[in-house]
Amino acid sequence: MAATTETISPDWEFDRFDDGSQKIHAEVQLKNYGKFLEEYTSQLRRIEKALDDSIGDVWDFSLDPVALKLVPYEQSSLLELIRTENKVLNKVITVYAALCCEIKKLKYEAETKFYNGLLFYGEGAPESSIVEGDSQIQMGRFVSFLQELSCFVTRCYEVVMNVVHQLAALYTSNRNESKIIETSGVHFLTMYEHLGELLTVLLTLDEIIENHATLKDHWTMYKRLLKSVHHNPGKFGIQEDKLKPFEKLLLKLESQLLDGMLFQGCVEQQFDSTNGGVSVSKNGTFAEEFAHNIRTIFSNVEVKLGEASEIDQRDRYVGLCGLFVLYFHIFRTVDKKFYKSLLDVCKKKCLFLLRDVQSFYVFVSSWMMKMESILSKEQKTEKFAEDLTNRCNVFLQGFLYACSLSNIIKTTMNLYMSMQKPMTKTSVKALCRLVELLKAIEHTFHRRSMVVADSVCHIAQHLQYQALAAIAVAKKRVISDKKYSEQRLDVLSALVLAENTLNGPSTRQRRLVVALALNVGTQMKTFKDEELLPLQLVMKKLDLISEMRERVRAQCDCCFLYWHRAVFPIYLDDVYENAVDASRLHYMFSALWSCVPAMMHARHLESYNILLKCYDKEIMEVLTEHLLDKLCKEIEKDLRLSVHTHLQLDERNPFKTGMKDLAHFFSLNSIRFFDRFIDIKAYVTHYLDKTFYNLTTVALHDWATYSEMRNLATQRYGLTMTEPHLPSQTLEQGLDVLEIMRNIHVFVSRYLYNLNNQIFVERTSNNKHLNTINIRHIANSIRTHGTGIMSTTVNFTYQFLRKKFYIFSQFMYDEHIKSRLIKDIRFFREVKDQNDQKYPFERAEKFNRGIRKLGLTPDGQSYLDQFRQLISQIGNAMGYVRMIRSGGLHCCSNAIRFVPDLEDIVNFEELVKEEGLSEETQKAARQLDFVLSDLTRNSAEGTEYFKMLVDVFAPEFRSAKNIHLRNFYSIVPPLTLNFVEHSINCKEKLNKKNKVGAAFTDDGFAMGVAYILKLLDQYREFDSLHWFQSVREKYMKEKRAVSKQQNVQSNNQDEKLLQTMNLTQKRLDIYLQEFEFLYFSLSSARIFFRADKTAAEENLEKKEKEETSKASNDTLSVNSAADSVMK
Repeated sequence: MAATTETISPDWEFDRFDDGSQKIHAEVQLKNYGKFLEEYTSQLRRIEKALDDSIGDVWDFSLDPVALKLVPYEQSSLLELIRTENKVLNKVITVYAALCCEIKKLKYEAETKFYNGLLFYGEGAPESSIVEGDSQIQMGRFVSFLQELSCFVTRCYEVVMNVVHQLAALYTSNRNESKIIETSGVHFLTMYEHLGELLTVLLTLDEIIENHATLKDHWTMYKRLLKSVHHNPGKFGIQEDKLKPFEKLLLKLESQLLDGMLFQGCVEQQFDSTNGGVSVSKNGTFAEEFAHNIRTIFSNVEVKLGEASEIDQRDRYVGLCGLFVLYFHIFRTVDKKFYKSLLDVCKKKCLFLLRDVQSFYVFVSSWMMKMESILSKEQKTEKFAEDLTNRCNVFLQGFLYACSLSNIIKTTMNLYMSMQKPMTKTSVKALCRLVELLKAIEHTFHRRSMVVADSVCHIAQHLQYQALAAIAVAKKRVISDKKYSEQRLDVLSALVLAENTLNGPSTRQRRLVVALALNVGTQMKTFKDEELLPLQLVMKKLDLISEMRERVRAQCDCCFLYWHRAVFPIYLDDVYENAVDASRLHYMFSALWSCVPAMMHARHLESYNILLKCYDKEIMEVLTEHLLDKLCKEIEKDLRLSVHTHLQLDERNPFKTGMKDLAHFFSLNSIRFFDRFIDIKAYVTHYLDKTFYNLTTVALHDWATYSEMRNLATQRYGLTMTEPHLPSQTLEQGLDVLEIMRNIHVFVSRYLYNLNNQIFVERTSNNKHLNTINIRHIANSIRTHGTGIMSTTVNFTYQFLRKKFYIFSQFMYDEHIKSRLIKDIRFFREVKDQNDQKYPFERAEKFNRGIRKLGLTPDGQSYLDQFRQLISQIGNAMGYVRMIRSGGLHCCSNAIRFVPDLEDIVNFEELVKEEGLSEETQKAARQLDFVLSDLTRNSAEGTEYFKMLVDVFAPEFRSAKNIHLRNFYSIVPPLTLNFVEHSINCKEKLNKKNKVGAAFTDDGFAMGVAYILKLLDQYREFDSLHWFQSVREKYMKEKRAVSKQQNVQSNNQDEKLLQTMNLTQKRLDIYLQEFEFLYFSLSSARIFFRADKTAAEENLEKKEKEETSKASNDTLSVNSAADSVMK
């Protein structure tokens, strides 16, 4: 004892010693755990923020961040599940369950991998774009798939053989052999159903290969290619010894797969064991059992076919036919009566009428409402079982609707295709409606995933409870019977097994074991008829409920639409025509998306992504052509017609022509398809934005129309349009300076000058708008061409003025004009003392009338009108020169605004030299200095172009040989009178419908008069006429006379006379106002030419400046000399 204590005590004693380390360790762990919880909480918060819009009970089909899988799952093998005291029964059930599981796996592999791999072979490359050799390359990639298929088929053969042998071994007719278990009354229907499923797989593969022309063609081409390789293997870099085994493999694949004999090869196997094993064909008991099960399956299938409660009976019918053929090949006997019944089922017509669509529409809509209402109710504890039953029935009803819809759509479409008959548009629309309803059912289940998931678990448990209760009753009955027999023991063991298996999650394996156990347990009338049918119904419900999500998904899978995608354009046309129901697009795109998982099994291309891209491109092209583009054009047309209602358009009365409310399309959520979201509203908005922008840039005068259409699109359709930020009335560049310079003679005649705003306005135009040119346009143009263009422009203006002054001189030299002017000057000198030094208004009017007598041009213009136009053109040219100078200053100031201090500009060349940088850098710095100094000088001073143009012409104008021009100041009064009459006439035309000749400004005349008076140095002479004072006095006198008359006549109350007087008063006001405007414009224009000084005074000022500068230069030279002497 002591020794034992000594051995244990040191460790134990050490453990018991508390040194505080455990506490520290626990605190550290606790701290780490707290930290983890904090991080996890913040992570959950971030996820919640990201999903805050979509969080809730409702799940969006296209945005699934998390998916729920409801299939029950457990890590228990069949051996663990099948445990009873009856070892023999255990073995039988285990073998059959294992075989059924194997068949299910093979069926799943065929449906996902092999069907799709074969079906999609050759897809993804349009016939027109196939390059020579592509077919062989595709088949080369596909050979490995065919090899896998060959292995799969071999495995199917083996499983079929094993199933037949296992069943034959159980149902033996050899009396010498002891029976494994008593089989009288035991019918393993489940085994035969599974065997039928496997035979269906082989039949389906046969059908796919038999009808696949592309596969066979490519196979033939590939064999030819192999023959070429065989003749010259070195050319292709292949070893000859490897070629023969490959050829053998191909021959094997062809004979096994491509001859359409898969099913036949399976049923024609030698089922009788040659080495004295299981006897099959001579086994009478097995033959009877086989025939009995076939009849049982037939009776189950026939009742349901074409009924509302039909689920998978059509697929089971194919399996039944397979079983019948297998039975014949094994036992070589045919029940002709049954054979006839089997064929008669095929003749059941599946009539599909349009009214069915309407009724289905009502059924599915009401079911969806039921789903929403039953799932939104809170479950009451006292009515829990009743509530679960209701939910179960609603779920199953939805599933049955999905089955019916799926069967109708597939049968109808495939019948049309196999019979090669065209479908009517009405049928296409009806079938598409059914596809939508099918997807609506799937979406409803998905949308309420959370509640469905919660309910399914409870419903499954409730159904298990019902089944267990029924089995318990039967078990009690068996136990109470005291007669002992092995058969009774088997029944009891089977019921115990079913009971034990049901006590657990409702997995597929457990349900299979229960089904097999009940095949044994229902013999010897252990269940009464009224008990057995409800139990079978409960087990069927349990099967459906346990795999509800997967079964719904399988039934609502619209993968078949890939082969019928020709209906999609017709469907889109229908959606467009009936825009009210636009939201159904989501369902159709969901159906089209169903094809994608199947396409991922394609093996003939380099990658299945090529096939997906082709599919995506095709669907998007159809959508764009048949819906999006039509929608864009219709919306644009509607906006245009709405904006141009003032024009004579076609009838747009909605009561006569009908009306489509396309706004429904814009309330749709984005449609998810592949890696994009199709936003119809954004697509149309972008189209309209682009169209309006492009058309506005082409025709800027339509900016207002497109702006109105943009506003209307927002109001009528709720589209958020982008502001184009295009100039509304004018282009920033305007007419180019170069263009004006080259055509200055055209420019001055077609444009009118406004002195105050410094803007040129086009006189007339064939378009809706008039072009304008202002300082900003000129500045932009100078920035484009450089400041050098300014001097060239002034030079061109000088050339133009020379030509115009020649015409001016000729007019002034004309005898009629010269004589009249001399006479007027002499008259004014004689009467000026009497008229208070004012030029008589009547004399100017008389001159005007006299000139008109000399003759008129074809368009009714006198010589004085033409002379006025000449002066206006000269003035316009001067206005243009003024604008060039202003534009230059504007451009320079914009260019130099980034220089911090214009008074203190750094010399970059000196700085670069100090740093010793390269010659190129010095050159660049020198250039920068030059540009800066040039800009500084230009922005500070500008060039006095007016002074230049005065100085260049003045000596000639004032010379003795042009003495005839000295009379010009006396022609100004009649000229102004002519101008005012013309101006009033132009302004009055603005209010008339025919606006030819309308204008609101022509300051070129004032500019021209001011310029010419300056050139002739006649400001003093013109001022001596006091012309504008004379005009003012004349009109004021007349106004007073009219007012006096009005006062007199107001007593007589002659309305017509009063009206005439009012009009006279108004006319006098207008004339006086126009003369005032002209006086102000002329006064403004004179400022530009320094009207305050005469030519003699200017010359004197010039001399004084020259003398001052000379004196300052002399002083500088004396100072510099003195400095040198000092040094």
